[in-house]
Amino acid sequence: MIGRPPVAPAERFWPKVSRGADNECWEWLAYRDRDGYGQFNDGTTQTSAHRFAYRLLVGAIPRELVIDHLCENRGCVNPAHMELVPPRVNALRGSRTLAAIAEAKTHCVHGHRFSPENTGRDGRGARVCRACRRVNSRRWYERQRAERLRPLAQG
Repeated sequence: MIGRPPVAPAERFWPKVSRGADNECWEWLAYRDRDGYGQFNDGTTQTSAHRFAYRLLVGAIPRELVIDHLCENRGCVNPAHMELVPPRVNALRGSRTLAAIAEAKTHCVHGHRFSPENTGRDGRGARVCRACRRVNSRRWYERQRAERLRPLAQG
């Protein structure tokens, strides 16, 4: 029995895409994961459909960068709607990520304004309120001082 010749991944890919005009989203019609990203098996590995389209039409994706969907449509495979960015930029640009929600806040939980003078960054890069940090540092210092003085008062 003679089988069919293997079909190139690109030939299998495009029938799964509803391709519109160059400026429109090109919707992935096949399987999508629970986050809404199209999935495609290129013959050797399972990959994201938008990443396959980008590599096919634009080129390699550097290891340190990720694809940002400028259209915010996770099912879109149009490379014109994609930009390579560092992961943090991608997280901050998204409207639904925790990082983007936190960065959009104008005041800390205690009501202090996030101004350039009152905003710092912690070791992970998250914003911190300098006014709250001063209050917390002062409280910590007072607790430490009280603990150092306690043995003297008992003695």
